[in-house]
Amino acid sequence: MPPRQTAHNQLPLWLVHSLMLLAAIVVSSSFTVGEAITHGLDPAVLLLVRYVVAVFCLAPFILWRYRHFRPSLRQLGGYSLISASTVGFFWCMFEALRSTTAINTSIIFTLVPGISGIYSALFLGERLGRHRLFALFCGMLGALWVIFRGDVGRLLALDVNHGDLLFLAGCFVMAAYTPLVKTFHRRESMVAMTFWVLVTGLGWLLLLAIPRLAEVRWQEVSSTVWIGIVYLAVFSTIITFYLTHIATVYLGPTRVMAYSYFYPAFVLLINWFFGKGLPPAIILPGVLVVSLATIVLQNGAKPQDKLQN
Repeated sequence: MPPRQTAHNQLPLWLVHSLMLLAAIVVSSSFTVGEAITHGLDPAVLLLVRYVVAVFCLAPFILWRYRHFRPSLRQLGGYSLISASTVGFFWCMFEALRSTTAINTSIIFTLVPGISGIYSALFLGERLGRHRLFALFCGMLGALWVIFRGDVGRLLALDVNHGDLLFLAGCFVMAAYTPLVKTFHRRESMVAMTFWVLVTGLGWLLLLAIPRLAEVRWQEVSSTVWIGIVYLAVFSTIITFYLTHIATVYLGPTRVMAYSYFYPAFVLLINWFFGKGLPPAIILPGVLVVSLATIVLQNGAKPQDKLQN
């Protein structure tokens, strides 16, 4: 039987929110790291290696702590659907970063909470409420402001590059992630769930990467790419998957995904820290709007809503 969460080990909401803030910082760094290494390997191969590293890092702990947990076929089917959303998203992300920027992808990603909220309302019956609807609208408005540089003419002409459109498609896939976690979680350990989501993700990635593996010149892959892959596997995959799975059970899919509104601000700070400078001032109002939307979205729900989520 899988381990169960009991009343005595419930986490306080302030800690759950703190963990999600940490996860948001780590995920934000993955946009910058992904931009730096995406040309070093084919995106499907890069993701396959990333997932392999993550599974091998997590496997010893799973065998020691949860060796008696054997997921059923139904659970594996659920985990496969969850991993399909993440694999599809990450492939789109690395492919998109070949023709767009980390800041663009981080801002487009802020559309995910709105899409996820719609998915949750349609399929899970989650009530968004006026505060959350207003925050989601502001977040999407801020994202569009940045994508089109505050230029209405570009918006009307849909003047976006291929990378932005591809990443947008990935966001529609990723928006299903937290609703799927909410749907298929059956009180099993979040560590075990994270592990099996990664394992089933390997299956999807093998289908994508096998035709390209023979073309890879492994000896020519730089150390920077390997370091980036390890960082993404351990921090941006294992740790953030685990934290997101925990927070989804406590906060609900929409509120968890709302933390993505912080990504553009964090990416700006990370890029500035590494000497990449700041983007044009015209996009800063949009970054501010999507950041404030998170605060509104987290505080807009009533206490009983938090328990229900």
